[in-house]
Amino acid sequence: MARMRARSIRWGMLCATPLALAGCGADDPPAPEPEIDPAVLAAINDPILVDPDLSRQNEGNAALTVNIDNALPLENRTQRAIEAAREEAVELVGGRDAMKALPPAGKSGEAAPLAARLSLAQRAILSGAGDECAARAQGGFIWAARMPQAFPLYPRSAAQDAMGNASPGCALRAAAFRTPVPLGEVLAFYHTRALGAGYSSSRAAMGEEQVLRGTRGRAAFAVYARTGPDGASEVDLVTWGQPR
Repeated sequence: MARMRARSIRWGMLCATPLALAGCGADDPPAPEPEIDPAVLAAINDPILVDPDLSRQNEGNAALTVNIDNALPLENRTQRAIEAAREEAVELVGGRDAMKALPPAGKSGEAAPLAARLSLAQRAILSGAGDECAARAQGGFIWAARMPQAFPLYPRSAAQDAMGNASPGCALRAAAFRTPVPLGEVLAFYHTRALGAGYSSSRAAMGEEQVLRGTRGRAAFAVYARTGPDGASEVDLVTWGQPR
């Protein structure tokens, strides 16, 4: 579980008693700087933002430990953050005029309800990656940063889970993330990115989910997206194979 630590330093209180107050005139020389415990100093200088490679770092010297959820980075649902994410998404597709409209959604059968969400490994198999490819995938948030250039996580989204398999012939990458940006805009982003990278892209409705998928040579991608109970867009992004 990712952790974030809040740290504080307790300084000795000068002039805390009436006797001490009597000796606290303006002409008195300044008190010497108190020494800081090296362990406290090290804690202050530690990285504060969550880093997946630091999630199990020893916290024995932390003044205070605060538990947070597994999202990386922390989810920001303010209007300012939403607008910033939209602007970054527009930049990534080459401008507002470059953003493609979503194709009509076809029917693709009924999917499991939101309460019975599939795992990323199951999503990978469903997308065509193959049982063995998915079974040998390794978990870890680092895989969210290793998504193909054509299919990054949506800007400023919060990763919930990630896995991957770099074996030749597999090249699997999968990540689950949340974003407060509306679902249609997220799907339009991936539809545009896919077409721009030479992939086909079609949309289907599977129960409560919207599915965007396509191929390019021996490579494929799939986006499984839905609106969560709190209104946020919940997305499972899967890519596998090598483009020709």
